[in-house]
Amino acid sequence: MENAFMLTILKTSGGLGLFLLGMIVMTDGLRSLAGDMVRIALMRFTKTPYSGAFTGAISTALLQSSSATIVAAVGFVGAGLMTFPQALGIIFGANIGTTITGWMVALLGFKLQLGMIVLPVILLGAILKLFFKDKLASLGYALAGFGLIFIGISLLQEGMSGFEGIITPQNLPSYSWIGILKLVALGIIATLITQSSSAGVAATLTALYANAINFEQAAALVIGMDVGTTMTAAMASIGGSVNVRRTGWSHVIYNLFTGVMALFLIAPYIYLWDVLAPGALIQNAEIALVAFHTSFNVLGVLIVLPFTHQFAHLIEKIISSKEPLFTEKLDIGLLEDPYLALENARISAQDEFIALLKHINFILGDPINGKKSDLVLLRLALNETQYYIDQIKPSQGKDARWEELIALIHILDHAHRLHERCEEEEYRARLVQKSLDLYSEDQSLITCNQAIIQAIASKRFSDARKYARKNEKHILQSMELYRSIIAEKIAEDEMTIPSGTSKLEAVRWLTRVSHHISRITFHMEKAVLHIAK
Repeated sequence: MENAFMLTILKTSGGLGLFLLGMIVMTDGLRSLAGDMVRIALMRFTKTPYSGAFTGAISTALLQSSSATIVAAVGFVGAGLMTFPQALGIIFGANIGTTITGWMVALLGFKLQLGMIVLPVILLGAILKLFFKDKLASLGYALAGFGLIFIGISLLQEGMSGFEGIITPQNLPSYSWIGILKLVALGIIATLITQSSSAGVAATLTALYANAINFEQAAALVIGMDVGTTMTAAMASIGGSVNVRRTGWSHVIYNLFTGVMALFLIAPYIYLWDVLAPGALIQNAEIALVAFHTSFNVLGVLIVLPFTHQFAHLIEKIISSKEPLFTEKLDIGLLEDPYLALENARISAQDEFIALLKHINFILGDPINGKKSDLVLLRLALNETQYYIDQIKPSQGKDARWEELIALIHILDHAHRLHERCEEEEYRARLVQKSLDLYSEDQSLITCNQAIIQAIASKRFSDARKYARKNEKHILQSMELYRSIIAEKIAEDEMTIPSGTSKLEAVRWLTRVSHHISRITFHMEKAVLHIAK
């Protein structure tokens, strides 16, 4: 008897472990197989919170990972590719997409009893992973994970059947408000332990299938697991960027709302089943539970979506941005996705470059379009951005991300040099501003910088490069002639050597600044072109 009980424990825990392993392996395979496609779809089709909810649901269903979808949404907000309200639509939709796992378990695991049938699928997946590369290898990984999920479910069923008579609905909290809340808390704890609401839902479905719990108890557990999955996101957001914290807590607040709503829907839902199909709820309890899980998530999205902008405004007020202006997008959590990490680093470097251009205009005597920057904070921001891209590890070779990383390294190198030129404002830049001989070049650089800023704001990176290159050539040609004139004046004693040297220092400053600006815009255009590939 004792041996049989131990075997039951081993089968149940082993089945849950195999299910979790299968989910991890399948998610990794699907992410490698369809991650880029899903990312592009999220950007292309998320124009409003409504379209965001739809694409978020489909993306999560395809990737079998709500966290992957939500991380992508956070990255897009950080990179300025979508607004926070648009990203909220994706987050709401991800809650619907994650219920697909429950349908897969209920229909394929219990109704079709795949179990041992999927063993050849695991072998096929392993062969593809071992002997092929790229997409086929990723497909193999996904197939192997898919197979492991149903082996896990099969073991869970065997294990749960051993608890018949030991764990019964009578042994668990009764159907009262205190009992429901206890079960909700149990569901939250189970999700925190397994770090997967899908695993908890699978175990709940298995327990319901084995008659170890009744429908009301199962519904309360699932609600708790839905809330529990947000606790993981909230804890993960601690220490993250402002966008990560906003996303994490918006997920928590939204799921708490849907969870409370779902608690009040249990009784009406059971009544509806009894009226429309008497007895069917008991016979198809697993299907009814998954349908309940999907229904309250869909209803929650339909209720909240019309108020997405108000919801976003509330979250933004609760979690205000107190981080440095330039580096708030550099979230360590996004380093797992080189595409998003690179895009956020590029936007940060772009903002830092614009700040340098405005500072240059200011010290050249244009207080209207120019703006004085805190050069110490700007240098720290450049260093932080450089440190961040050092941690990004895209694949080498012809990968567009690798080329984008190279372009970013060049951008930051020239930005650091441009920053050094700005620190010379008390000497060389002031010489340019005060020299009447250099008024034309001074104004040319100011005008060019303003045109570059406007072009970048409009994402016309090719125009920005053309403006910078044209100005660099103009200044270079003018300065060559100017140098000769100064040398002649010094030789003819029309100008003292210290005075001539000061003017030559101003010339060098102008030439170097225009060169660094030109190179930054060149590499900025290259970085954007590689993103588009």
